[in-house]
Amino acid sequence: MAQLITASPGFLILNDHEYRLLASFIQKNYGIYLKEEKRTLLSSRLQGLLTEMNCQSFRDFHQRLLADETGEIAVEMINRITTNHTYFMREADHFVFFQKKVLPNLQKTVKDKDLRVWCAACSTGEESYTLAMLIDEFFQEEKYFWDSRILATDISARALDRAVKGVYTTEGIARLPATWRLKYFEQVGENEYQVMDSIRQEVIYRKFNLMEKSFPFRKKFHAIFCRNVMIYFDEQTTYDLVDKFYECTEPGGYLFIGHSETLLRDKTRYRYVMPAVYQRV
Repeated sequence: MAQLITASPGFLILNDHEYRLLASFIQKNYGIYLKEEKRTLLSSRLQGLLTEMNCQSFRDFHQRLLADETGEIAVEMINRITTNHTYFMREADHFVFFQKKVLPNLQKTVKDKDLRVWCAACSTGEESYTLAMLIDEFFQEEKYFWDSRILATDISARALDRAVKGVYTTEGIARLPATWRLKYFEQVGENEYQVMDSIRQEVIYRKFNLMEKSFPFRKKFHAIFCRNVMIYFDEQTTYDLVDKFYECTEPGGYLFIGHSETLLRDKTRYRYVMPAVYQRV
């Protein structure tokens, strides 16, 4: 076993070999590509978990990670290292396009009134609830005749727990229109507001790993939102994922990605529509 070196009492050093082991495991199983400069970040975010598990080194942690048949250690590791940074109305032009262009077209063309939208990395729920409110505003009384429930998935169990509760701070909902704050939220604390039941019931939250070799969906989606996730992937992982999204998209359906992300036209079957918006032809 490699000699344990401590920088300060209780602080475990992540050496080169241990970093390569963990980075390889994370990329293989979760698609997240960790460059060398992320070593300090990974080490600091996992210190608490290693202490709780009484691990003597990162090598010890890696061995327990591999031996854990329940997958609970891996889930907790991902919860610790992923950043669930999101907010309501993030990259608002996507929501404008969805409301002004996508929904009117789907209203005319989806004859069975089964509207299928997937938030593929929903984090703490702001994106999925924004879409649910947009859909409610658009259809109004007609919504009764539609199945417009949104599928929202994420790899982080901790983020999903927060999303299901749908509780946000005053600052967290400040970007939303005042009419939405009044219509879709109720105050549940001094500085906390909860999404109304009528909207929370319109989102189905599930834990899902985008690195699964195949997606289990029986029907294709009219719109897929996977924004600001692929920035953590290498190029091959990104286009493998985009290919899987394409196969899950209805002809004429849309893929929304983050503005910091881009897809090369010769490497995807999607057609470019506008920055960070693509369509299956």
